[in-house]
Amino acid sequence: MGSTKSERYFVFMNYDPEYERLRADRTKRGACELDMYLSRKHDELLANTLEHGSYEKTISLVIVDGFAVEITEDQASVLRSASGVRVVEKNQELPS
Repeated sequence: MGSTKSERYFVFMNYDPEYERLRADRTKRGACELDMYLSRKHDELLANTLEHGSYEKTISLVIVDGFAVEITEDQASVLRSASGVRVVEKNQELPS
C-alpha cells in the first residue's frame, strides 16, 4: 500500500484533436475557450476517477494538455491507468 501523504503530481494527457483545434486559435476568444475546455476536461477526469474531496487540482496547463494535482501515491497509480492519461509524474524538487 502506498503513502497517504498528498504530494504534487503532473498529469499529461494523450493526443486530443479538440485541444489541438482550440490551441490553433490564437485569438483572445480562442485562448479563453481553450482554458475552459481544459479545466472542464481535467476536472471531469479527476471527478470520474478519484474520490471527491480527496485531491486538489492546482492548475491546468495550456501549453501542454496537462495539469498539476495534489494526490497520494495510490491515487497517482489509479490515474496512470485512466483512459486518456499519457503520463503521471511526481513533482521533483531541485536542491538549492
